Amino acid sequence: MRAIWKGAIAFGLVNVPVKVYSATEDHDVSLHQVHEKDGGRIRYQRRCEICGEVVEYKNIAKAYDDGEQTVVLTDEDLASLPVEKSREIEVVEFVPSDQVDPILFDRTYYLEPDSKSTKSYVLLRRTLEDTDRTAIVQFSLRQKSRLGALRVRGDVLTLQTLLWEDEVREAAFPSLEEKVRISAKELEMSSALVDSFSSDFDPSGFTDEYQEQLRTLIEAKLEKGEALDTQETFGEESEDEGGKVLDLMEALRRSVEKNRGAKSASGKARNGRKPAAKDQEEQKDKEEPARKPAAKSSGRKSRKGA
Repeated sequence: MRAIWKGAIAFGLVNVPVKVYSATEDHDVSLHQVHEKDGGRIRYQRRCEICGEVVEYKNIAKAYDDGEQTVVLTDEDLASLPVEKSREIEVVEFVPSDQVDPILFDRTYYLEPDSKSTKSYVLLRRTLEDTDRTAIVQFSLRQKSRLGALRVRGDVLTLQTLLWEDEVREAAFPSLEEKVRISAKELEMSSALVDSFSSDFDPSGFTDEYQEQLRTLIEAKLEKGEALDTQETFGEESEDEGGKVLDLMEALRRSVEKNRGAKSASGKARNGRKPAAKDQEEQKDKEEPARKPAAKSSGRKSRKGA
C-alpha cells in the first residue's frame, strides 16, 4: 500500500505522527465503453462551450455558478485556504462508541505510526480500547474539511470519515406514521424466525456473485470468441407463491419451518450423516453397478455463502 497523506493526531499536548492509507478497494471488473460495431474505444473530449476549443486538463479550473455569475477558483486560490494547509488530525472530543450512528460512516483509512517511537500511537490505541470511546476528529484532506472518527481495528488505528449532519436526509415517510397493530403471537413468530437465522457474522462467507459471473463470462468469451450464447440462470417465480399475498403469520411460520429444516439437514451432514437424497443416490448406484459414473462438472465450486 502507498500512503496517500501524512499528518499527526493532536490531542492536548500529545502528538502522534501517522501515515494514512486507504483501507478498502473496489473489486469490480473495470469496464469501458466501445463502439459495438468495431470495438473502438469511446472517448470524451473536454470542450469549452464558448470558444469550442478542446481544453487540456491542466488548464481546467473549478468554478461556482449561481445562475447569473460564475466565480472561477484556481488551484492557487484553493491552496490559499488556511484549513487546507493544516496537517493535523485534531481530536475534538471522545464519545461513547455506541453514540456514533453508523449511517454517518463514509470512507475508512488505516493509520500507520510515522515516527521512530510508536509509544504515543499505542497509548492512544490502548486508551480508546480500555475506555470504549471513539475520538471525533477534524482534519483537511483533498481540499475538503472533514469530520472523522478514530477507532480501533485489531492492532491498528482507523480513521473513518463521517458525513456532516446536513448530508444525512430525514426519513420523512407518511407511511411510517400509520398506526399498525402487532400481536404478541406475530412478535413471537418473528423472533423465532430471527432465531432460526441467527449466526456469527463472517464476511468471508459471502461473495459478489455478479462479479464472479462477469469474470467467468469474460474468460469464456476470450476462449471461445465473440459468438457465445449465455444462458440466464435466474430462478423462476412460482405462480402459486408469487401470484398472491400470503398472510403475515403464515409467511413467518413457513420461513421458520423452512430454515429449521435446512439447519437440521446441515447439522446431520456435519455429524457424518448423509442427507436422504444422497442415500437414495448411493443406493441406486448399488442397484445399477454397470452404469457409468456421471462426468465431473468443469464448473468451479462456489464458495461458502455464494
